[in-house]
Amino acid sequence: MEHEVFVPVPVERLRETLGDPVRVARAVPGLQQDAGADPVAGRLKVRVGSHSITYRGAVRVSAREDGSYAVEGDATETRGTGSVKLALTLRLRAADDGTTVIFDGTATADGRVTELPQDAVGSAVVRLLNRFAEALGEAREEPEQQEQQEEPEQREEREQQAEREQRAEPERPETPDAVEASEEPPVPLVEDFTEPSGPPAEAAHARRTMIGRSAEEVDHAPPRGRYAPVPAPQTVASGATLRWAAPAAAVVLASAIVVGRALRKRR
Repeated sequence: MEHEVFVPVPVERLRETLGDPVRVARAVPGLQQDAGADPVAGRLKVRVGSHSITYRGAVRVSAREDGSYAVEGDATETRGTGSVKLALTLRLRAADDGTTVIFDGTATADGRVTELPQDAVGSAVVRLLNRFAEALGEAREEPEQQEQQEEPEQREEREQQAEREQRAEPERPETPDAVEASEEPPVPLVEDFTEPSGPPAEAAHARRTMIGRSAEEVDHAPPRGRYAPVPAPQTVASGATLRWAAPAAAVVLASAIVVGRALRKRR
């Protein structure tokens, strides 16, 4: 396998990136690092045509005496028994306005990838190498590492500048008027006659009496307060009238009978 990729960054910058495993891991496209594992270790999903295969493994990048880099890696399928092993040699060649990254080596694989078309596998490998080389040129140092590499004099000068800016800004004393102005004005208490502000006293009393009682008692207890049933009106007056009407009717009936008998005797 031989492949070349042009990256518009100088050679020195790529060498710094390849010497930092953390930045190398960020340059691998789609790598999901495992917690507590090596910087360049984790899960990688490779798309081949309309298929995708997820591998779990690790990659090691080491510098050689001739200025090239050895890239060695091995991975296994997360859902299968297939595996992949690669041994590449990475070289950096200076070019106009950038660097040419040259990949040369071999790779062996078995499992699902061997069942896919070779053209699709080759296109997936070329796409992966292109994205990896481009990401190497875009990798940046972490802010913490940049602060560690700063000279002590530069760090001290930056701290003094921040202190001078803080002193130059006048402090505003807090006066009672300012404190009162910062506080929010009290909200006027306006009584709302359209809707009651809280539950009626009867409902609150009924709710308090419900507390501490069993669920069965509450279910069978009659409603109280505003939800209590309205009692039927008492019929005291009508009952008294009926009690007097019955004797009066009897007296009238008896009088009518007596008068009728007296008239018959006269005839």
